[in-house]
Amino acid sequence: MFLTLTLLRKGIPGKQWIGKYRRPRQITWQMKRNTLKQLEREAENEYWISRPYMTQEQEHGHAAERRAQNWLKIKEASFANFPEHKRITDHLSHLRITKNWSS
Repeated sequence: MFLTLTLLRKGIPGKQWIGKYRRPRQITWQMKRNTLKQLEREAENEYWISRPYMTQEQEHGHAAERRAQNWLKIKEASFANFPEHKRITDHLSHLRITKNWSS
């Protein structure tokens, strides 16, 4: 296809690197090397992913205690900023200052 276009039209229409009838890039040895390195890296990652660190039994509930401690820390930190309780007598204590029962 590219040979026919090149022979009949004497060139690639428009920009040569983009579009439907673009010129294909030459594959260099660096491209091959980088692709090979990437495939090797993926193969190593798949190898390590296929071997789990913990079994299913070990994994079930292994972080429950740590998560409970973290939740208690968060809860205590939120209560530390909470103001103390105020009773209704604290709010209304100013109303009976001048009233005397004995006179």
